[in-house]
Amino acid sequence: MTAASLTDADVKTSVSLKRRLKRAERARQIKALALVLPLLLFLLFTFAGPIAGMLWHAVDDHEVRQVLPQTVAALASWDGKDLPDEKAYAALASDIQAARAAGTVAIAAKRLNYAQNGFRTILTSTARNLKAMPEPGTAKETLGKINPAWRDRATWTTIKGASGPVTSFYLLGALDLVRNADGAIVAAPPDQAIYRDVFGRTFLISLGVTVLCLVLGFPVAYLLATLPPGRSNLLMIFVLLPFWTSLLVRTCAWIVLLQSKGVVNDSLHWLGIIDEPLRLIYNRFGVCVAMTHVLLPFMILPLYSSMKAISPAYMRAAASLGASPITAFLRIYMPQTLPGIGAGSLLVFILALGYYITPALVGGAADQMISYFIALYTTETANWGLASALGAVLLLATVLLALVYGKLVQGQQVTGGMKN
Repeated sequence: MTAASLTDADVKTSVSLKRRLKRAERARQIKALALVLPLLLFLLFTFAGPIAGMLWHAVDDHEVRQVLPQTVAALASWDGKDLPDEKAYAALASDIQAARAAGTVAIAAKRLNYAQNGFRTILTSTARNLKAMPEPGTAKETLGKINPAWRDRATWTTIKGASGPVTSFYLLGALDLVRNADGAIVAAPPDQAIYRDVFGRTFLISLGVTVLCLVLGFPVAYLLATLPPGRSNLLMIFVLLPFWTSLLVRTCAWIVLLQSKGVVNDSLHWLGIIDEPLRLIYNRFGVCVAMTHVLLPFMILPLYSSMKAISPAYMRAAASLGASPITAFLRIYMPQTLPGIGAGSLLVFILALGYYITPALVGGAADQMISYFIALYTTETANWGLASALGAVLLLATVLLALVYGKLVQGQQVTGGMKN
């Protein structure tokens, strides 16, 4: 009886302790969440939200459906092989009349003009000349007289392709692909296919800048990690000094240095190395030099962090076993810096992919990167769909690079752990 009572008391005590522990753990989690909630909200509204909006704009296609709803409904069952029936023409005439009264013709005309050059003129001229609704059964004839383009199957195919509510038009355009009149995905005409070259140029410039930063930054990071603290701190100040100056100021400084009458050309001419000024700016050379200067600290800092963690005992042990300094550096020291090399290279490469100010100021027309076109379609032409699609492709490339880097680092850690 007593043993049973003690057992029941122990069970009740245990249950009570578990409940109190759960309440304490829940309170701790709530406090932790309250501490990080401002940061989460900040990231949500300034990072995740804009990215989600960009991805949505890349596939959103509501303009034509909003302005020409009856036409979209009439074309839903159209097979696209021949011209649509009289019902579709009547629906288009009714929609144009309503859009003209509401002042929304330009919205649909702008979207359709992205898919077919000249569609803005077709739709606006039709809206201007269609004074009243055609008599029943005469809509096809009336619209054909106003503009012969309404007798062309491609005109109606363009409307059907822009019927929404979502579309692959912008994403295909960002890859220099289009849908033909039959709906098949084909390569864009040569005079419109520019984005693959721009993406290739962007990746090539970013890769070149990354290599330059690695070549220039590795010795500096090595000195930072091996010099005495006093000298190392002084050198670190020089590395961080560019962060104290605006990016725009640093880029403009290179314009002053590299122009025809700039410091570099004048110095080379004074030394007798050149007779005429070299073209060092508004070309690929100027872009790479200016971007390397801006991004170099982002390579040095991860390298320095990795090198600082390497114990000097490894090199002394290699030397005591008869290895030459070069052999010890290449076989002992260098492999241990690979995480820093990978992190710095990935950071510099990703930052270089999205650079806009530096190429825009010191690059020529053939040196503009994809960020220039994103800004162009965002601020000047207001083609948010194509701008978002280009940004989405760039984001996908960045995510893939990050995933590849993560796999490589994970594989290296597993291999290192097996060796240990």
